[in-house]
Amino acid sequence: MSNFQIRNTISTDLVRLSAIDHSIQADYVWQLDLRRDSGQVDAIFREVRLPRPVRVEHPRPAEDLADIWHTSPMFSAMLDDHAIGYIRFTENIIPHAVWITDVVVAREMRKNGIARKLITAVEAWGANKGLRRAIIEAQTKNYPAIRMFLKLGFEFCGYNDVYYPNRDVAVFFARTL
Repeated sequence: MSNFQIRNTISTDLVRLSAIDHSIQADYVWQLDLRRDSGQVDAIFREVRLPRPVRVEHPRPAEDLADIWHTSPMFSAMLDDHAIGYIRFTENIIPHAVWITDVVVAREMRKNGIARKLITAVEAWGANKGLRRAIIEAQTKNYPAIRMFLKLGFEFCGYNDVYYPNRDVAVFFARTL
């Protein structure tokens, strides 16, 4: 699908973006095993196949989007006049890096390269500002996003075990711009 456009989000997009189904379906998760022994801590992530697919809700409520959209830059993916996805990001977390906090694409539009183009647009934005790295976050339960990030050349660079408001584990991936 190549007839969609990426542009800066405007306030009139928010109702449509909030209405997008933010959930995903996962067959796998990244399971965190923490081991503490003799003053050493080992964190190990392993892919685990779930006994059945699970629906995973987005860690940030969609209804909060209208309240937080102006706190950091945001791009919308538009198909004609329909909002079909968005990406939120900031440059205020780590020096010389653009940090991508949310990538959401409407369920019926997934697997069409929209998320990849949103990420590419943010990376171009960061490069134009002289930033050197892109960092992106995901829940360990969001296996489809993790697989996409790895396919795009991002590398695992860290985690936080109680990161999201719902207390889910976040994993972080980075690549050079």
